[in-house]
Amino acid sequence: MEKTAFYKFADEHGIKYLEQEELSKHTSFKIGGPAEIFAKPASTEQVALIADFCRKNEIPLLPLGKGSNVLAPDNGIKGVTMHFGSDFGKIILLDDETIYCEAGASLSALCKFALENELTGLEFAYGIPGSVGGAVFMNAGAYGGEIKDVILFADHVDKEGRTGRFTGEELEMSYRHSVYSGKEYFITGAAFKLQKGDRTEIKAKMDDLLGRRFDKQPMDKPSAGSTFKRPEGAFASALIDQCGLKGYRIGGAEVSTKHAGFVVNIGGATAEDVLQLIGYIQEKVKNDTGFFIEPEIEILG
Repeated sequence: MEKTAFYKFADEHGIKYLEQEELSKHTSFKIGGPAEIFAKPASTEQVALIADFCRKNEIPLLPLGKGSNVLAPDNGIKGVTMHFGSDFGKIILLDDETIYCEAGASLSALCKFALENELTGLEFAYGIPGSVGGAVFMNAGAYGGEIKDVILFADHVDKEGRTGRFTGEELEMSYRHSVYSGKEYFITGAAFKLQKGDRTEIKAKMDDLLGRRFDKQPMDKPSAGSTFKRPEGAFASALIDQCGLKGYRIGGAEVSTKHAGFVVNIGGATAEDVLQLIGYIQEKVKNDTGFFIEPEIEILG
């Protein structure tokens, strides 16, 4: 890639970017080599400009939010990594019961905004360590709730730089899946339809669910959240535990001793360590139980 062409383009349009930015600084796993170009758009217009420029110049383009459900490669990522961060995190009220949120905002910030406005429906998402864009992309869920239960519509930019919106059934949301899964769209924001509630009750539920997370999950170690999807008829963590894999390590990657559904970075783990451990877990679970467990985390690059 002729990098200077991108730099000139970005400077002309006021788009912030970094060179050779370590992805380990932007993923909850604390794993990942350098992003060749790490672009930081601050508006939908800038996202559209980047998408169109990269398509026309045949430059690989990868979106990244809070990096909480991804495994970035040790040798980094070529082309442009488009980061939806704090510059892309506005949250506003559309009406008394509808919140609009840009893709880079954290789910926790969205939940706190709902609490401040005495709106109920998003409590389940409090503590999920991801961005709104990532949550929409994978229909994030916990404790009996999912994004599909509260989302009204999602906005996006396609690979040609055109803006669009999916609403209702167009979002095709199911377990850890949406219309965006595996497609070249860049989610820029979403609206959530909630209900008026009691502030004290909303806060109590949020605190309760966050407390359960800290009780049961290895929140003290870097991870990408729940490593495997739930197979039909079973729970991944129970199957892994049944196979005696708690505490099993490859390099710096370990099956959490607190919750078998989490692979954690106990220090110095590489992406290759994690991939080898995931493969070993899958093989062991398949051989011992007959169940195949599919990774929930997105493997980049």
